[in-house]
Parts: sequence; structure tokens; C-alpha cells
Amino acid sequence: MRSRSAIPLVLASVIVVSACGAGSSPTPGAPGASPPVAADPSAVPGPTDPPRQGLDGRTFLSTKTDGRGLVAGSRVRLSFRDGTIGASAGCNSMGGAYAVDGGVLRAPQLATTEMACDPALMAQDQWLASLLDGAAVTLDGDTLTLAKDGVTLTLVDREVADPDRPLIGTRWVVDGLVSGGTVSSVPAGLEAALTFSDGQVAVEAGCNSGSGAATIADRTIAFGQIALTAMACPEPAMALEQAVVAALGPRVGYSIEADVLTLDAGGIGLTLRAAP
Repeated sequence: MRSRSAIPLVLASVIVVSACGAGSSPTPGAPGASPPVAADPSAVPGPTDPPRQGLDGRTFLSTKTDGRGLVAGSRVRLSFRDGTIGASAGCNSMGGAYAVDGGVLRAPQLATTEMACDPALMAQDQWLASLLDGAAVTLDGDTLTLAKDGVTLTLVDREVADPDRPLIGTRWVVDGLVSGGTVSSVPAGLEAALTFSDGQVAVEAGCNSGSGAATIADRTIAFGQIALTAMACPEPAMALEQAVVAALGPRVGYSIEADVLTLDAGGIGLTLRAAP
């Protein structure tokens, strides 16, 4: 059995970086260095303009860049919530307090994970961190643009660019098995999937298949007994089946973001991706 080793569901070690690199202008009010950012987002210097009200609570995905290309296969993701910004560009994740001051985005200090990635992606992280402090920001409906140093980054609201797939009618293929604080991959060459219909779920468990009742409520699913065929399969397939069935309990939390469905049965669960 080939499988990915269990991955702790914790972020990598975090460092704090300033968006101001060599040759950049210091933040006003603290000559020579960016001021520390207080835990309270309101401590970010500068008044808050109306665009911040339109940003908070939203996530945006990049759709175009002018003046600079992104690494092939990568995408910029920005999330705004309660006065903090989260960002990623294909390698590390970063975040910190933000404000919009006179139409300019201010995020003077960002905490970032510290994973080693392809050098081009790591350089892209550094560019994004610099862009997020001092970019001219424009929000027009679902389109966000950031412009700085001859580069314009265009992003679209995630719910428009990559909408949530419907729970019912989508074939959800299992790509992660959650147990405690770790997630492991599905063994190579095996596949398990769930397909929900009105009050029912069809289960492809990796070895056997079957169905059972599934009552969908607000962010929870109550699974009834799952009736499966009774074939004997090699151990990797049987282990996958046991993990899938164990996650289909009487009260399971669920969430969908874009093409990813997460099931949480209190310490055990599944991550699933919508089939094309």
C-alpha cells in the first residue's frame, strides 16, 4: 500500500515579516522601520475608508496580472475578515491586520508560515507581501484590483470565480481521511465516493458499495445505517472502507468551499473533492 504519511493539521512554524523590503519607504510615524501591529486590528495606523467595509468577510481569487506573471499553476488568494487579511500565492500562507487609508491598502506586518517551496514560489510570496502594503485598492462589485510599482493584480470574489458545488447531485470523491489531528491520503489505486440525493446517500466505500439514509439540515448530516455489499477485498481497500463508514455517523458537521466538501464527525472525518 502506498500512502501519504499522516500530516499534522497545524500550520508550519510562523515568522513575522514586514512588507517593507530594502529600498522601500518606512511607514509614516516610525522613521526607519514599520511599527509593530497590535492585536487589535483598529491599531493599524491611518483612517479606514469605505472600501474596507466592502472587503471584510470576503475572499478573492486572482484572475489576471498585468506587469508581472504568476508562477504557472499558482493563484493568489486573499481573505478579509474582522480587520485581518489572509493571503497565499502557492507556497506559504500569511496574515495580519489591514486597513485602507486614502484608497491605499496597508498591511505593514504579516505573519507567515515558513515552508520550503520552489524558489520561484517563494519569490512570489515575497512579492505578494510587498504588494499588500501600499497597493492602490479598488473594489468594483465582485472585482478587486491592487496596483503598485507598475503591476496590477485583478481578483474576483471567490463565490463568483469558483462557486460552491451543490451537496446534492455532486459525486464527492474522498481525498483525505481525518483522524484526530492528522489527515492521510487515500491509498494509491483506490477510490471512495459519496453521492447525495433527496434523503439518501450512495456510498462507494473503496471495496463494497451501497446506500443509506442521509438527513441534511443546516450544516449537519444525520446518516442512517449504511447497507453495503459484502465482498472481501485486500487490506488497503477494507481499511479505506472502514474509515469511510466510520465517518458517516448520526450527527456529522459539513462545510463546502468551492469543490471541497469536509465532513467532521468529532475527531474523525473526510475531505472530499467534487468529481469533474
